[in-house]
Amino acid sequence: MGKQKKARKYATMKRMLSLRDQRLKEKDRLKPKKKEKKDPSALKEREVPQHPSCLFFQYNTQLGPPYHILVDTNFINFSIKAKLDLVQSMMDCLYAKCIPCITDCVMAEIEKLGQKYRVALRIAKDPRFERLPCTHKGTYADDCLVQRVTQHKCYIVATVDRDLKRRIRKIPGVPIMYISNHRKLLQVNNNKKQPD
Repeated sequence: MGKQKKARKYATMKRMLSLRDQRLKEKDRLKPKKKEKKDPSALKEREVPQHPSCLFFQYNTQLGPPYHILVDTNFINFSIKAKLDLVQSMMDCLYAKCIPCITDCVMAEIEKLGQKYRVALRIAKDPRFERLPCTHKGTYADDCLVQRVTQHKCYIVATVDRDLKRRIRKIPGVPIMYISNHRKLLQVNNNKKQPD
C-alpha cells in the first residue's frame, strides 16, 4: 500500500488567540468597554447644514433682472466657435439685461493660452464685461468661480466644462448657462441640490 496523499487546504488561516482569552496575562487582555451614561437633562445637539438666507426653498431670491453672469474661459471659446455674440445671445436667452463678469483668474487663464486665443482675449477685454478682482493665491479659474458662487449667490455661471458644471450643481440655487449643439441657443439650468 502506498502513502495516502493529503489534500492541501487553501486559504487557511493561522489560529490566533482572542484578546479576551483566559490564557493571556491580565495586562495583555482586551479591557471591556464601559458604557457612558447619558444625562437626560443635557441638551441634544444636531448638526444641520446652514442654508443661505437668500434661498426660499429651492428658489434663489437674489437673482434679478440685471443678471450678473460669471463667464468661464471655455465658454468664450465655444461661443466664438458657435459664432455667437456673447452679450447679445445672453440677452436673447434670458430676455433681460445681462452683465457678463470676468474674474482676474479667467483673464490670466486666457492670457496664458497665448496667441491662438487672441480673439477670446479681445472679447474678454470688452468694456461691457465687468472685471472682478481676485484676492486669493493662484490662478486656477474653476476654484475661483466655485468659491465666488458659494459666497455670493447672485451670479449665473456660464461654462461648458463638465467638471465645473458638476461642482456647481452641488451648490443649491446657482443656475448654469451653457452652449448646446453649436446652435445659437444658450440654456439656463436652475439646479437643485441632489440628496447624497
